[in-house]
Amino acid sequence: MTMLGTFLKPMHPEGWRFVAIFAAVTLALFWLWEPLGWVGLGLTIWCYYFFRDPVRSVPLGEGLVLSPADGVVSLIEPAVPPAELGLGEASLLRVSVFMSVFNCHVNRMPVDGKIATVAYRPGKFFNAALDKASSDNERNALTIEMADGRKLVVVQIAGLVARRIVCWARVGQGLRAGDRFGLIRFGSRLDVYLPPGVAPMVALGQTMIAGETVLADLNATGPARLARSA
Repeated sequence: MTMLGTFLKPMHPEGWRFVAIFAAVTLALFWLWEPLGWVGLGLTIWCYYFFRDPVRSVPLGEGLVLSPADGVVSLIEPAVPPAELGLGEASLLRVSVFMSVFNCHVNRMPVDGKIATVAYRPGKFFNAALDKASSDNERNALTIEMADGRKLVVVQIAGLVARRIVCWARVGQGLRAGDRFGLIRFGSRLDVYLPPGVAPMVALGQTMIAGETVLADLNATGPARLARSA
C-alpha cells in the first residue's frame, strides 16, 4: 500500500451528498469568516472519513463468524432476540459492537448465508452503548440462515446521534461473509445473537474490524475466550 493509500480510502456512495453539503457550508463559512471556514473544512474531512469504505481481508474458513461492524465490544450477555423476528423467548448469547462517530460505519455479513428475515422497528435514540438501546432504540433486525440450517441474528441499532439505518439486504438473498449489507449514519451499534452452544472468541473492550475480526467459531467446542488488559 502506498503512503497516499494509507490516508485516502474509498468512500461509500451513500456519503457523497453529505460530503457535498458539508463542503458547500464550508465555502459559505470561508466567505463569512475564514476561521469558521477552517472548522468547516475539518468537519468535511471527518464526514468523508465517516463514510469511508476500505477493502478488507476476509478470513476464509468453515464456521467462522466475523464482526459485522468496526468498533468496540461493549456487551457480551444472554438476551432474547428481537420479538419481531419470531424466534421465541429463549435467550441467546448476544455480542454487541459499539461504533463511535469515528469508526467506519459500513456493516458486513458475519457469515455465509441466506437472508431469512428483515424486520425494521422504529424506536428511540438512547446512547447506543447502553444496554436498553437493544430493546428501546430504532433497529433493523436480520435473520441469516446458514447452510447447516442454523440461524444467526444481526441487529442494526440507531444511537444517540444516528438517525438513519440503511440496509440493502433482501429476504431470500444469498450473501457471503464480509459482503456489505448496510450502514448506520453517525454513531450506532450492532448486536450479534449467536446460535445455541456457540461461545464468543472476543472479550469486552476488544477492538473489532468489520469483515476481518473473528467473533466466534461455530465449530469450536471450547469456552468463551478470556482476555486481560495490558
